[in-house]
Amino acid sequence: MAMKIRLARGGSKKRPHYSIVAADSRMARDGRFIEKLGTYNPLLPKDSEERVKMNMERVQYWLGEGAQPTDRVARFLEAADVQPKKVRANMKKAEPGKKAVERAKEKTDKAAAAVAAAAEAAASTAAEAADTATDAAADAAGTATDVAAAAAGAVAGAAASAVEAVVDAAAGAVEAVTGNDDDKKTEE
Repeated sequence: MAMKIRLARGGSKKRPHYSIVAADSRMARDGRFIEKLGTYNPLLPKDSEERVKMNMERVQYWLGEGAQPTDRVARFLEAADVQPKKVRANMKKAEPGKKAVERAKEKTDKAAAAVAAAAEAAASTAAEAADTATDAAADAAGTATDVAAAAAGAVAGAAASAVEAVVDAAAGAVEAVTGNDDDKKTEE
């Protein structure tokens, strides 16, 4: 007789409750069984002790008699350290497909290019503004070196803060573009 340790469903519609039973594998799922070994209530929280209850002495006895646990019961036994953990095939179902990976890569490349272009434009604009301001200060002050140096320092500080503001704005735009995708993924 081929013995199985498996779940027999009870409870009402949409309110499942399972009995862990030792049964002949030829019998129906909810049909005749030899011995009830415990219960499983999937409606309880995962950390609840009442979720899975098993009579471990009788489970050990039936395993010794050659009974084979089903996949779900085997997981319960692994969690209770009765059986060693079995390596299962990871079917990679959670990984995105090739096209989705390509689209994501293109999107990040595009965002990085936008940030680089914004930073480059801000740097060139700041350099031009610094040159123009230095020239204007030198013309206005004549040959006074003190005034030109002070103006150049002030303009350089203003240009640096302008570059910083543009880079921050570009980084914010990139976060907004990539952040929207993260929100969509978490909603799914």
